[in-house]
Amino acid sequence: MPTSGSLDRVAQKLNLRFFELCPLVPTGWKFFGNLMDAGKLSICGEESFGIGSDHIREKDGIWAILAWLSILAYRNKDKISGGKLVSVADVECESEGANNMIEYLRDLISKSKAGDKYGSYILEFADDFAYTDPGTGSAVATVRIYIEQFDPDVSKHDMDAQIALKPLIDLALSVSKLKEFTGREKPTVIT
Repeated sequence: MPTSGSLDRVAQKLNLRFFELCPLVPTGWKFFGNLMDAGKLSICGEESFGIGSDHIREKDGIWAILAWLSILAYRNKDKISGGKLVSVADVECESEGANNMIEYLRDLISKSKAGDKYGSYILEFADDFAYTDPGTGSAVATVRIYIEQFDPDVSKHDMDAQIALKPLIDLALSVSKLKEFTGREKPTVIT
């Protein structure tokens, strides 16, 4: 399931196998089903909220609907008394700027190595998860930036994520040049 490195840590701690969607593991629901049949997998998911588990061997649309409804409900929480509601289209951005940003980041990743400094952070590894859509082109895109930080100090675990991760968020927005490429001042969805 595409998410954070926290799943890797939990799986390691519990001595469980963890399958990451990457070139080393075939992706697709038939492969997920095979892993479930072999008793090696109980839940699986993908970037676009396509989530399934032992109860269904295909994407469970209810999960996707609930995910989008929760995003839209949060974005519209202050508009109950009136005003234009935020739609799914408002969350997406034009694909040209997003594609240019991804090309810039791929070039940056290709030149990066462990030990490079970004602000006060030292790069451990840079990863480029690639997916090629076999369907037709699109005029809009969803840009996802995942930001996480492992901190063994449990006293910090109750902090608001936006405060605790602010230095990394600022760095990610700066390095990605999100505003320059997409015209977005800030993310449209924060989860």
